[in-house]
Amino acid sequence: MMLLDSGSSLSLAFALRIGVAALALLTARRTLVCRLVAFIGSAAASLVTATTAAAMLQSGVSRHGELLLHRASQFSITYSIDGLSAWFLIVLSTLAIPIAIFSIGYFGHGHFDRRSGFVGAIFNVLIGAVELVFVAGDAMTFLFAWELMTLTAAVLVATQHEEQESRRAAYLYLVMSHVGTGCLIAGFLVLASAAGSLSFPALLAGNLAPGVERDAVFLLFFVGFGIKAGIIPLHVWLPEAHPAAPTSISALMSGVLLKAGIYGITRVCAFGLGVPRLSWGVIVLFVGGLSAVLGVLYALMQHDLKRLLAYHSVENIGIILLGLGAGMIALAYGRSELAWIGVAASLYHVLNHAVFKGLLFLGAGDVVMATGTRQIEQFGGLLRRMPWTGLFFLVGAMAISGLPPLNGFASEWLTFQAFLFGFRGSAEPLVHLLFSIGGALLALTTALAAACFVKAFGITFLALPRSDAAAAAHEAPRVMLIPQAMLATLCLLLGLFPGVVLRVLDRVLTSLPGVQQPAAVAWDGLGMASGGGVFDRIVPFVFAIALACGVAVLGALAARGGLARRVPTWGCGGELSARTEYTATAFSKPVMMIFRAVYRPTRQVESLAEVSPYFPQKVHYHAEIEPTFERYVYGPLLRAVLRGAKSLKVVQAGSLHAYLAYVIALVVWLMLLVWWRS
Repeated sequence: MMLLDSGSSLSLAFALRIGVAALALLTARRTLVCRLVAFIGSAAASLVTATTAAAMLQSGVSRHGELLLHRASQFSITYSIDGLSAWFLIVLSTLAIPIAIFSIGYFGHGHFDRRSGFVGAIFNVLIGAVELVFVAGDAMTFLFAWELMTLTAAVLVATQHEEQESRRAAYLYLVMSHVGTGCLIAGFLVLASAAGSLSFPALLAGNLAPGVERDAVFLLFFVGFGIKAGIIPLHVWLPEAHPAAPTSISALMSGVLLKAGIYGITRVCAFGLGVPRLSWGVIVLFVGGLSAVLGVLYALMQHDLKRLLAYHSVENIGIILLGLGAGMIALAYGRSELAWIGVAASLYHVLNHAVFKGLLFLGAGDVVMATGTRQIEQFGGLLRRMPWTGLFFLVGAMAISGLPPLNGFASEWLTFQAFLFGFRGSAEPLVHLLFSIGGALLALTTALAAACFVKAFGITFLALPRSDAAAAAHEAPRVMLIPQAMLATLCLLLGLFPGVVLRVLDRVLTSLPGVQQPAAVAWDGLGMASGGGVFDRIVPFVFAIALACGVAVLGALAARGGLARRVPTWGCGGELSARTEYTATAFSKPVMMIFRAVYRPTRQVESLAEVSPYFPQKVHYHAEIEPTFERYVYGPLLRAVLRGAKSLKVVQAGSLHAYLAYVIALVVWLMLLVWWRS
């Protein structure tokens, strides 16, 4: 039972973050003390927030109130915690605590050490801003927290501001984020003019905007939140910012900051504008499918480990939107039970993606710190040198590939069930078409993700070292391994006990309008079922027991010598070395050729021979894919904006008389507007 009410608990968490940020700056010269204060304090504040959210879900009663009130101006920061807010707070805290512990060791490495005070303070402000986004009770509070979250994230992306890559990534992130913020402000202004209030209960009451205006408001919010979520084609900032940021921040951005966009789409687009139109659900489903498939296809072509993980964030945001789009289509048709399955799958994957993607980014941080590079082609043989990092990375790779009994399988299975359940229970031809396509895209995405992480894990951790840095690598310190062990354990538990998660999600979904638990849905602690059929139920724990028994039998046979037979690897008559190993480029080439219509690749092969071209001494191979969106969307758009800005230079004449004339013209126009409206 909470000793404090929700408002007091949130105030305590925010006050703790402000105090910790101040202490981090004051102790900046003593870097170890600074990191301990900043990140242990951050973990403690996240624990308070998680406890508050869990108490709300247990009670089932929403809480509303004021965190701050300035009486002279009547400006207030309000909060509202319902089931959806509590779920996203739990997702945030689940990842923020391990990241904070990991950062104690990570930011003590190399040039990060002297910036511990600055990074620790901004880290706390960022987490606090995201918490405030999830609990904001009115549009002003939400936009204040949203902008604070954007600015602090951009600052952390530019931590290594000496490098042009970091500066460019931070600038691109700021530009795209502010375009999104502009869309959100416009959407909220339209709703506020109809509601006469800025509070969310009034703004998101539903059906405030009539007809076409309602569709326009939906598009404004979907674009504004979609930029933050990194959906295609609004994703261009994401593969730049994630690799450039420090690994802790990359994990936080991928696992949580993208979910701020998903929170907004769920809160506003799906449930805040009245019953969704069918066209809205189709748009969300289409964008989700496009993001999932193109995200994983682009990930397969990446040889920068963090950039590869960044594109997989696009993929998993697409999977989340596939479930949410299925739920919105169900709401449009009045099928509340199908909506429950689709939205539950979407929110389940929100948590799962935060856990396994956080684990993968932390593992990548260990590898980058040990080798000094992000290039997969420079790795190899790291499993012998970094066994714990390799084990945890393998768990995350299996989870993101949707393999049972890990957590990625559970939420993706539930997403499949949403499509199958909707296809089977609907007589609408459009639903049959859309859900068939959605299920096929999800299946293709899962298969390609598994292939991508065969490459990522195999080239990075197996075989022989491909560089001196990989040969000299060593295991990360224990303070960086413990958070990965925590997240790997969560990957297993969330996959083994999906019924527990669905029981919590049911309390979240009961707070959303139009969603009803299907009568056929059942769960216990070990399994979950989407219907009454034989194949509608799954128990991952049973699969885990069977898998463990199989491994035990193989281990016993190997111990007796029945299967163990060690012989030298056949090298085709030559000596095996790092030069004869399979490369990431070679692994990806068949996929690039199959999907060449998407990639539009260019390849260059150059043979260097002294005696005969049939006996080359060296072969240089270079392949790259066409940056489609940058070349055909953002390039022309940028040139058009620059031309428009150049044409407006004539307005900035440098004349005081001209500027006064502009002011007078504006005042006259406003007076005429007021007169005409009255």
